[in-house]
Amino acid sequence: MTRNISSRRDDETAAARLTGALSTATIDALLADAKATGTPVDGANGLLNQMTKAVLDRTLQVEMSDHLGYEHGAPEGRGSGNSRNGLTRKTVSTLSGPVQIEVPRDRNGTFEPTIVPKRARRLGNIDDMILSLYSRGMTTRDIEAHLLEIYGVNASRELISNITDVVVDEIKLWQSRPLDEVYPILYIDGIRVRIKDNGVVTTKVAYLAIGVDVDGRKHSLSDAGSRTPREPSSGPRS
Repeated sequence: MTRNISSRRDDETAAARLTGALSTATIDALLADAKATGTPVDGANGLLNQMTKAVLDRTLQVEMSDHLGYEHGAPEGRGSGNSRNGLTRKTVSTLSGPVQIEVPRDRNGTFEPTIVPKRARRLGNIDDMILSLYSRGMTTRDIEAHLLEIYGVNASRELISNITDVVVDEIKLWQSRPLDEVYPILYIDGIRVRIKDNGVVTTKVAYLAIGVDVDGRKHSLSDAGSRTPREPSSGPRS
C-alpha cells in the first residue's frame, strides 16, 4: 500500500512538472497550428496522438542512450562493443488512439525498453478499461464497438475474452475459498439495478452477505447472482 501511494505521488509530481513546462503560450501555439492545418485535437491523427508519439519516441531514445551508456553519435561509443542498429516501427493502442512509434534497436539485441516493453501492443489503462466495461455488464461485442468508436482501438473479441477470463478465474478462486464455521453476525442486503440482458433492459437484484467473524473482522460471503425481483431466491451462497 505504501509503495502504491508513493508511486502515485511520484506520478503526480512528474505530471505537475510537465504541466509547468507547457506554458499557456506553448499550448495556444500548438492549438493554433492544429487549427491552421485542419488537425483535430483528439482522434487517431489528432494533436494529442502526435504529442504522445513524440514523447514515446523521445523516451525510447533516452532509454537506449542509458542502456548503451552514451548519447547518439558520441565518440564514447567507438569500440564500446554495442551500438544503435536502426529502428523498428510498430503501432500501439493508447487511450488517445493508435500510435505508430519507432523503437530503436542495438546490435547486441540486449535493449529492453521500459516505456513500451517488447511485444506490448497496448499502453495505459486499456486492460483496466476493458475490465471496467465488462463489470458494467457490457458484452465483448459492445466493448469491441465502444473501444473502436471512442478511442480508435481495434481490440478483437478474442483479446477482450482473454482479458476478462482473468477476472473469471479470480472469481472462481474466491468462490472456492474456505469459510469459517461460525460467523456470529451476518448482514444480508440487496440492491436493484437496471441492466441490459440479451438486448432487453430488466430490473434485477444483486445480493450481498457480509459476515463478522469472532475477531470482529468483516468478510464478504456471497456473490449471489442477479435475479429478477419476482424470482424466488434460495438465499445468498456462502
